[in-house]
Amino acid sequence: MADFSSSASGSAAGRRSLLQRFQRWLRPGAVARPQALVSMRPNGGQPYVGEIAIFAGNFPPSGWMFCDGSLLPISENETLFQLIGTTYGGDGQESFALPDLRGRAPLHQGNNGTSSYTLAQQGGVESVTLTVAQIPAHTHTPAASTAPGTSASPIGTVPADSGSGSAQYTQATTNLVTQPAQTLGPVGGNQPHDNMQPYLAVNYIISLFGIFPSPT
Repeated sequence: MADFSSSASGSAAGRRSLLQRFQRWLRPGAVARPQALVSMRPNGGQPYVGEIAIFAGNFPPSGWMFCDGSLLPISENETLFQLIGTTYGGDGQESFALPDLRGRAPLHQGNNGTSSYTLAQQGGVESVTLTVAQIPAHTHTPAASTAPGTSASPIGTVPADSGSGSAQYTQATTNLVTQPAQTLGPVGGNQPHDNMQPYLAVNYIISLFGIFPSPT
């Protein structure tokens, strides 16, 4: 950099140098990026210890590990252990576990007025088989036929016209009998349905080193 105090010629050279730099910044297609905008992280872009990020690669960068529930030795990762302890597993004597986000959607802890969630709480299922209590209330119409009956046995048959015009039904609630299974045929396959939102598999990584976070 030119010494602006040395001479008039040096001062002029310094001004020309600054002007040339501004011209390069302002040429078509060039965008000046102030250093403050290059990184949104404090202290030159260092992550916080325990910071979790989404990573598109198939390996964790140096200083990071996959959030896959791995057990780490406390002796080699004391800083991270001080931060998360055994919140996500481990014996707390020799090892502690990383968060396991495989097949999981992160959920912020706390109470939103209708539900309450604690740190490291797990829940939800990937598939659901509906029960009677979960389906809307409804009715089933018994199977019957207006054709003349052809059998005197109810086994494997349905109520039918007697062929002589006599009544075949009654409103009485006594002397009820269970009709054969064929009267009300079963439907459905009793198979679970998918309970997952549309997804894309990527990697969650956690920082082992960096700035130790402070609440103040």
